[in-house]
Amino acid sequence: MRIAPFALERYFAKHEFCARYFLSSSDCESLSLSELLAMADRETTALWKKLRLGYTETPGHPLLREEISRLYSGITAENILVTVPEEGIFLLMHALLSPGDHIVCTFPGYQSLYELARSIGCEVSIWEPDENRGWCFDPGQLEKKIRPNTRMVVVNFPHNPTGSVLSRNDFEKIVGLVRRHGTYLLSDEMYRFLEIEEGHTLPSACELYDRAFTLCGLSKSFGLPGLRIGWLLSRRDEELERVSMLRDYTTICNSAPSEILAVMALRSRTSIIGKQLERVQRNVKLLDGFFSEYDDLFRWNRPAGGSVCFPRMLIDLDTSTFCERLIEETGIMLVPSSIFQYGENHVRIGFGRDDLAEVIEMFSEYLSKQYR
Repeated sequence: MRIAPFALERYFAKHEFCARYFLSSSDCESLSLSELLAMADRETTALWKKLRLGYTETPGHPLLREEISRLYSGITAENILVTVPEEGIFLLMHALLSPGDHIVCTFPGYQSLYELARSIGCEVSIWEPDENRGWCFDPGQLEKKIRPNTRMVVVNFPHNPTGSVLSRNDFEKIVGLVRRHGTYLLSDEMYRFLEIEEGHTLPSACELYDRAFTLCGLSKSFGLPGLRIGWLLSRRDEELERVSMLRDYTTICNSAPSEILAVMALRSRTSIIGKQLERVQRNVKLLDGFFSEYDDLFRWNRPAGGSVCFPRMLIDLDTSTFCERLIEETGIMLVPSSIFQYGENHVRIGFGRDDLAEVIEMFSEYLSKQYR
């Protein structure tokens, strides 16, 4: 298989562990092991203490799959395959796509969601939002892109990197459109439950459509990327089994400690997500003030969900050069839009961490010194 380098991951590999401050992290504040263990109930504490480090069940621990199913309506443990989220994308696309197939994918976005299809030999059409309408994804534009050979539509809401969230009406339009054409729907829902305004959480695609696959996990909304635990959901037993068979050639099964820790997290989901959402809402208000103060340097669409946003910079310098200078001169890591193959005018800002106020203050000082 020949595949283009994953630009975002290469960028993080270069800067993540040498930068002093992070302004582009996509995840929320991470929990410590001691914090998570303190949340454990009697059953999961006993499982943790007696845990043997052998192989685990390929679909995932039965208790873990049962807890995941509680997040959804009409989904059972048998509809769930526990896997690393990135691996789930890789396996699903190799299970369902063939050379010559056509897919449509939200863009800009996480590169795996379209690059893997290209590496298989598929033709990819991109579905872009309208920045002037608050990064609005128009279902009518998606409809124009679907062809007779469209095998899969790939969507991501809340959207990385723009923070866009569809209305329920528009999301149901998308599902209805895909259903009429009989195509598969892959819905990346890694930021689900981080909708900034109450009541804006969409139903999961797998709840609405029997040819949908939902991708979710603990990396973003739960602040537990180090567990490497996510899941694919589908009511398509045959296709999910195909994914499981391919997994025999990759990781085979999950980490035993991670699975038990994941059960603890899911059983404490109300508390964990509640605290992450409070942090995100607080930090968005901080960004409201920052972008108001620097409205001569940025044009901002306030995100509706997730922990990232995608402001346009109004300076006379490409953002790749700006970000390189920024990290060299301040130690602040910021991701330019070129990493998303989306020109040189935007940057991704992450607002899910506790230290955002501190980093924004340093960033403000730099901007004032260099551009005012």
